[in-house]
Amino acid sequence: MTSAASKSVIIVGAGHNGLVCATYLALSGRKVQILEARDAVGGGAATCSFAKGYKVSGLAHILYALSPRVCADLKLEDAGLKRGETIDTIALDREGQHLTLGFDEAAGAGLSPQDSEAYTAFMQEFRNYASALEPLMMNKPPRLKDMDRKDLFTLGKIGWKLRFGLGTKSMREFLRVGGINIYDVLNEVFDNAPLKGAIAADAVIGHHMGPRTPSTVLTYLTRLWGETQSRQSLPPGGMGQVAQALFEAATRAGVVVRTGARVQKILVNDGKACGVQLQSGEQLDAAIVISNADARITFLDLVGTSELDAMFAQRIHTSRARGNVAKLHLALDSLPHVPGLSPQQLGQRLLIAPDMRYVEHAFNHAKYGEYSEHPVLEITIPSIADPSLAPVGHHVMSISAAFAPYSLKQDWAQHRDLFSDKIIAEVEQYAPGLSAQILARELLTPVDIEAQYNISGGHWHHGEMTIDQSFMMRPVHGAAQYDTPIAGLFLCGAAAHPGGGVTGVPGHNAAQRILAMGAGL
Repeated sequence: MTSAASKSVIIVGAGHNGLVCATYLALSGRKVQILEARDAVGGGAATCSFAKGYKVSGLAHILYALSPRVCADLKLEDAGLKRGETIDTIALDREGQHLTLGFDEAAGAGLSPQDSEAYTAFMQEFRNYASALEPLMMNKPPRLKDMDRKDLFTLGKIGWKLRFGLGTKSMREFLRVGGINIYDVLNEVFDNAPLKGAIAADAVIGHHMGPRTPSTVLTYLTRLWGETQSRQSLPPGGMGQVAQALFEAATRAGVVVRTGARVQKILVNDGKACGVQLQSGEQLDAAIVISNADARITFLDLVGTSELDAMFAQRIHTSRARGNVAKLHLALDSLPHVPGLSPQQLGQRLLIAPDMRYVEHAFNHAKYGEYSEHPVLEITIPSIADPSLAPVGHHVMSISAAFAPYSLKQDWAQHRDLFSDKIIAEVEQYAPGLSAQILARELLTPVDIEAQYNISGGHWHHGEMTIDQSFMMRPVHGAAQYDTPIAGLFLCGAAAHPGGGVTGVPGHNAAQRILAMGAGL
């Protein structure tokens, strides 16, 4: 193998983590090529047109958690990254007594001074817990046994953060609440039902969980960790603008990106990845192959079980990765009216989760293969801040709706319009007349997300982020440090630690792991 060939890298998938990983490796002198099945880069962090003249972020529609380290290292602002104005979360109330949840302050007509003070203290305390996880999140997760020096160093930093960063009292409280459910924790702290509903929704949306599910404190902490990285905003041009900045940084570093190039098979010779075969039949050689796809697609579809240990293949097969969130896009002929909210407030992140019982009842349906009668809804109207997303005077509304299980008892094709109608009817309880403003709509169920975005089960996070599928167990034991049982094959996407969200961290960590191993040299 020539010196140039020994440094060649193929990355499967041009989602944001694939672009991040590629750029780091290219900057280190590797020859990197990304192969993307879709016609555009970004994966779930892309802007799409769903009706003539109307554009919206396809899946992820709110930017937060993007790693400042990644932004600095890759010079993303020079590449065109624009974050947009910071937005708050507004928990909607049918009587117009809406609740605004800021970074560390909450306000609303029905909020008592005690709950207002408790919110500030709670957010500070729980963000401290989330910050204590920083050494774990930004490094490869330590092994459960046979630790190397890097693993020990990571554990040491976590221990220091917990013991001395938090202090004895906070550390004990962190250990007490870390593995329990968010329902009990919030009942201990707050009286206000809408406040508890909004926080509970943040803990469970995107997962097969209700507020009473164990480990929902952990999923809430992972969200808060994201908020310690960057505040939530609606980027101008949609999430596709973020993907475009990553693409620009990658190409500047020398990465070659091919779209419309679907990988059919990862080639393995004598237990080592040696390249890929495209759907067209073309074969490409590489010293290492990195998959930005989820674990099931990577191992079961692209590698194939014949190349895997049976127990490892079984762990991949039984990992939980069935999506529970649908996405509804609406084209509107005018700005909706929500009594009690100004047009500026309509441009914030709107949440329908009136209380924790509502959220729990919404989840109950998903347990039995049903969609929620009254779903939890996260709503944005990005055209308020960026009028270019819709014709003059018109608007787009983007709604994430939970719970909508991938494995529906009935056929989604027969229930697509029914669920869309339920979502619209729920929003109309707060925005009277909405249905008359709708010119076009598009619903993406988890089945559609799987088909359009090449994500197994349509799960945004490429798998549940429960305690048994997080950190040193993500995606499964045997592939939790970005390298895999196949020599020369690595993971860099949301299936790997620390999981989903537009963070760039899995891509960053995977690149650092590959460089530390000297892979491809």
